[in-house]
Amino acid sequence: MEAELNAITLELGEAGDLVMSLALALMMFAVALGLKVDRFAAIKDRPKPFIAGALAQIIGLPLLTLGLVHVLDPMPSLALGMIIVASCPGGSVSNLIALFGRANTALSVSLTATSSLLAAVITPISIVFWCSLYPPTANILERINFDTAAFLVKLLLILGLPVLVGMIMAAKFPAIARRLQGPVATIGAVLLAIIIIGAITAFWGTIVKFGYILFPLVILHNGLAFLLGYIAARISGGDTGERRALTIETGIQNSGIAIVILLTQLKGLGGAAAIAGIWGTWHIVGGLILVALWRTRDRSKRRAHV
Repeated sequence: MEAELNAITLELGEAGDLVMSLALALMMFAVALGLKVDRFAAIKDRPKPFIAGALAQIIGLPLLTLGLVHVLDPMPSLALGMIIVASCPGGSVSNLIALFGRANTALSVSLTATSSLLAAVITPISIVFWCSLYPPTANILERINFDTAAFLVKLLLILGLPVLVGMIMAAKFPAIARRLQGPVATIGAVLLAIIIIGAITAFWGTIVKFGYILFPLVILHNGLAFLLGYIAARISGGDTGERRALTIETGIQNSGIAIVILLTQLKGLGGAAAIAGIWGTWHIVGGLILVALWRTRDRSKRRAHV
């Protein structure tokens, strides 16, 4: 079973890799075009919950994932997918879910902007670092002749260069940046959505065949990520809105980036790509479940005070 799952790969050729890299670059460019001082207002207003959220996302989630794979001992390619997802920045859909869940949206936006901005450097380094600490994933990378230096340089160019150009444009030509941000973000989001749907479709047979392993793993991993965010908020003294924001931000990861990295840089390893693809769907479902629970709780409290 393990050999069969790990043997499944998906390579789209140079043209496919180029399109996926372009989609990712456009998303990072759009993020940089939209960076404004007010997006980081939560840092000044409530620094403790912000710092707790950033640490939970950048260090806490990969560390939790490393502990989880050590305890569960999943197939190596599944562990690889879990670590890569955990190393990615927060997903922009988290801001919308935060709004639906009556969370502190300013804090949510600040954390998403910060993790996306830092992703250019932190994500590739984080993937290499955390994978090296788990022997099965380190062995996979060795088996596929993974070139660490080339990987870091390529991702720095794909993630970092668009951010740098976008930040310069936003600072020097703010009017142009405002006009470009919406269309560029839409194009990038559509391309990434197509990639996620395409990955799920391509690995559908794998997902069906190994679903009894994949789905529980993703649901558990994502549930613990939400819990980590909640705990970080409680420790930092966050109020209800801040606790909800940190819960959502830690549990909603940009799985589109994970899929692009897997398909363009890591030979589209079947188990890892299936994990990233399922996560891309499930974390939204999980977030909406939390929203429903929170909204129900809010209604109950209002009735109790009537």
